[in-house]
Parts: sequence; structure tokens; C-alpha cells
Amino acid sequence: MLRTHTCGELSLEHVNQEVVLCGWVQRVRDKGGMIWLDLRDRYGITQLLFEEGKTQANVLEMARSLGREFVISAKGQVIERLSKNDKIATGNIEIRVSELHVLNPAKLPPFLIEDETDGGDDIRMKYRYLDLRRNNVRKNLQLRHQVARHTRAYLDDLDFIEVETPVLIKSTPEGARDFVVPSRMNPGEFYALPQSPQTFKQLLMVAGFDRYYQIVKCFRDEDLRADRQPEFTQIDCEMSFVTQEDILNTFEGLIRNLFAKVKGLDLPEVPRMTYADAMRLYGSDKPDIRFDMQFVELKGAAQDLTSGKGFSVFDDAELVVGICAPDSAVYTRKQMDELTDWLKRPQIGAKGLIYVRYNTDGSLKSSVDKFYAEEDIKKWAEAFNAKPGDLILIISGAADKARKQLNELRLEMGTRLGLRNPDEYRALWVLDFPLLEYGEAENRWFAMHHPFTSPKPEDIALLDKNLGAVRANAYDMVINGVEVGGGSVRIFEKELQKQMFGILGFTEEEAQEQFGFLMNAFEFGAPPHAGIAFGFDRLCSIFGGADSIRDFIAFPKNNSGRDVMIDSPSVISDAQLKELAIKVE
Repeated sequence: MLRTHTCGELSLEHVNQEVVLCGWVQRVRDKGGMIWLDLRDRYGITQLLFEEGKTQANVLEMARSLGREFVISAKGQVIERLSKNDKIATGNIEIRVSELHVLNPAKLPPFLIEDETDGGDDIRMKYRYLDLRRNNVRKNLQLRHQVARHTRAYLDDLDFIEVETPVLIKSTPEGARDFVVPSRMNPGEFYALPQSPQTFKQLLMVAGFDRYYQIVKCFRDEDLRADRQPEFTQIDCEMSFVTQEDILNTFEGLIRNLFAKVKGLDLPEVPRMTYADAMRLYGSDKPDIRFDMQFVELKGAAQDLTSGKGFSVFDDAELVVGICAPDSAVYTRKQMDELTDWLKRPQIGAKGLIYVRYNTDGSLKSSVDKFYAEEDIKKWAEAFNAKPGDLILIISGAADKARKQLNELRLEMGTRLGLRNPDEYRALWVLDFPLLEYGEAENRWFAMHHPFTSPKPEDIALLDKNLGAVRANAYDMVINGVEVGGGSVRIFEKELQKQMFGILGFTEEEAQEQFGFLMNAFEFGAPPHAGIAFGFDRLCSIFGGADSIRDFIAFPKNNSGRDVMIDSPSVISDAQLKELAIKVE
């Protein structure tokens, strides 16, 4: 070993010991007669001391020549620091250097290698290997390692087996776009990179591997955003001879275990909510339940407290729905106008916003007083269970659109009122999703999750009568408004799987060509099985308190799907294209 210790482990108990440290020069402070140097490795920072009269002249001169990010080796004696630094683990000691070696000089980095850097996203991605030297970025990858380690330990203890599945697979038409890979040995034919190991893990259940998991790389050719990358990682799991309840209990246990081991937190009770209730109460299938502000319908399926008063906006609306923002009656007219403009942005597209102030003196003031008497407004306030000081915010229009718009407003108000505490974690299960959704543009039904999801047993008869009413035996886990995992009980009988493919528009020949291998396997004794997959990158970002998964991936792509560090994707040579029997137009 070139070093005796790391830069993060020395303390007062090592005083007078001779040690050798290796690392990168963080900074040099030359005060004439004395030089202090901060030496960094992935474990921490240790201060080195060079002093005229006590350090050999050649060593002192070499120290003066060092630049940022030089790789050096330093030998010396551990001494107690006169001026201690409680911000670092080694802040009680320093090393009086007797020998110094430059292992490799370095060019001046294009940005500061500090927690607070002057480098923008583009330059840091181009020099990602330098960005990874920064303490806060390194900690993200260490956290990622922790999450993976504790995941494996938990599942190993429950007799799960980690099995690797193929990366070069068959392209299938459902889901997002595939990344395709040409086959040189089979001209004109292509592999696909897996969007998930879905069919392979089901085949493992048929093979008798009743508890499978894999921390696996997956690929989707889709538009990118903060929580998406073209290649991403899943905690992929499947179990045989289980019910939905078994899956929920097993993997709620996994998430609880991760919070305990990684964050040192006991996760509060994890409630369960149907998809229908989530949409009705929050306008989202991934509600943030750290705060209340549930939707109240003034005009909807259950009641109508708005019609017949001459206000056409409400009279013509399919749904009139709102939220009650606590202690917000103090909002000024200017603030209300700003909030209305925020809602009218193209990203949300609301036509307007109606409000009711419940003043602290008990009086009510609304933006529609011209149309509604005080008695009407009081009924609204009662429906919202509002109290003096609250602000009621109301949106109207087509039901689905109004709920989506109010969901955005609810989240925005939660943020503005400080109710979305990043240090608080609330998880829930969302259950009973629709099995199918209708695509108006395509004029056909699509699987809401994937074609292998089983309908709820009591809804199977509806497959011949009312497809829109069929519920899936499916479940999502949501944490702080972010979907972190989802799965389902699977179809395991060939005839039901054939029926499902038919509903999705496959001919028998197409279904056999695309998925015959799976349906054939079902004829050889497929057990009942169910599974789930968690977005590993998303989980890491939640544990790390960040919005973007990119911060927790060693070498991520940018928003255009490019790796600017290695300049990928890139053009390949004509010779390679010819070898693959491909022409590029």
C-alpha cells in the first residue's frame, strides 16, 4: 500500500505516529514561513504543515510548487493542531511533513472542486470525473451504495435469489420506445434493450424460482426530465404463491428497512388508498400526503351547491372543486392575481380562479359575491370545514382537467405555505387502478400498466361487458408525491392472457409471434405470481433530498440523452454500417 491511513481517519490518538497519506491537493495557503495544505481523498480532508526551520528546504520548495488537484504522497508526524477545525473529522490534528512526492501533476481544473462550485451543469457533465471528486456528489454515490447493500441484505434474509436476465432481448410493441441493437450475425434483425425484465422474471416463476430479485439496468427511449434517464436502474422483484397482501407487506417492509438503515428513521404508518379515491381527493394517482388540503366538490356526483345562481362559469361546468388553504385569508388582491396568472400558464391551462376569504372576524368575502348570497358562501365554507383565517380556492370545468389543475394548485400552495417539509416522509399505497385506458387518437384500449397485469378476480366477467370498469390487481408505492414503485398480480393462465392480448388489439398470430414463448410456458404449470419494481435512482434521490435522479448516477446523460463527456451517441463508420447491413439516410 502506498499509504498507511486515509485522509479521514486520523485523530488525537494518533499523535506522534509517523504516517503516509495520499490524495489530491484541495488548496494551498502559503504564509511565507509556513505553508498549510489540505489533502483530500474520498474519506475526508487532512491538513499538512510545512514550516521553515522544521521542514527540509527541498520539501518546502516542492510544497510551494503544488497546484490544485495535484496527486501527492506525504510522509510525516501527526501533531495536535493549535487552531482546531470542528467542521472536519480530522480537525484536531495535522501532519508535519518530512517527505513529499508528486505522483502526478494536474492541469488547472475548469471549475472549483468544492461543495459550492462555480461550474455550470454542462461543464460539470463534460468533466464528470472531476465533479465526482466533490464531497457532496461523492456522498450521493455512497448513499446509492448503501441503498443497494441494504436492499440485498433484506431480500437475502427472506430467501430471495438474485438472478441476472438478458440485456439483448426481443422488441415488443407495448410501452415506451425500445432502444434497438442490430445483429451482425442476423442481417436485418435487431435486438432490443429491456425496458424491464418483466417476461423473464415471470418465466423464472414458471421455472420454480419462487422469490427472485435483481438490481437491474433498464432502458427506455423517451423524452427526458428531472426524474428520467434513458438508462435507469430498478429493484426488480417477483414472488410465487402469493397474494397482493403478501406483496404489500413484504415490500413495505423493504422500504421501512431502508428508511431505518439509510436515514435512521421510522416510517409512519403507510395508508392504502384506491386509485378512484386518490383522483377524487387529490386529482393525482401519486398524491403528496404530507399535508391535507383534500379536494371538496361543490358541484359533482354527490352534491351541487353552485348551480342556478346565474354564474355561467359554474353552471356550465361539469365539476366545481376546491381546496382550503389554512391561515391564508391574509392573501392580498395582488397575491391572488399572481396566483391566478400562475394557474393560467400554458403548462396548467386554467381559465381562472375563484376564492373565498374566511376572515378572522368570521365574515366571508368571495370573488363571486355578485352572484351568491352570504348563505350560499356559508354552505361552501361548511363543506370545506373551513375556519376563520382560511382561504378557499375553487376551479371549475371539465372534470378530469379541473382535477389536474387543482392538483397543481394544491402542490403549489403546499410549497408556499411550507407544508412540504423535505425532512418529513409520508408513504402510501395506491391500489385498484383501472386495468385499461382508452386512447382516443388511436381508437383502442391500452394496458394502464402492462399486458401481463391481472384483473381483479371479481371484475373478470366485466372483460366481456364494460372494459372501462375493470380494475387491475395493481399497486403503486408513493413517497412524498413521487411514485417510487409499482407492480401487480400477474396473469398466469394462457386463455386469460390471450383474451387480454385480444382486448389490446393483437390478432392471435401477432400475440403468438410477440409473446408466444410466455403463453407456451403457461401451459407447463405456471404458478400464481406477483411482483413489483422500485425505481432505484428515484429512491436514492428521495433519501438524498434531491429532485433529480441525475445527481445519484455516476455518469448520467443530459436532457438530450447525450453523454457529453464521451460524446455519445456518435456516428459510426461506413464499414461498421456495412457490416451490420444498415444504411443511414
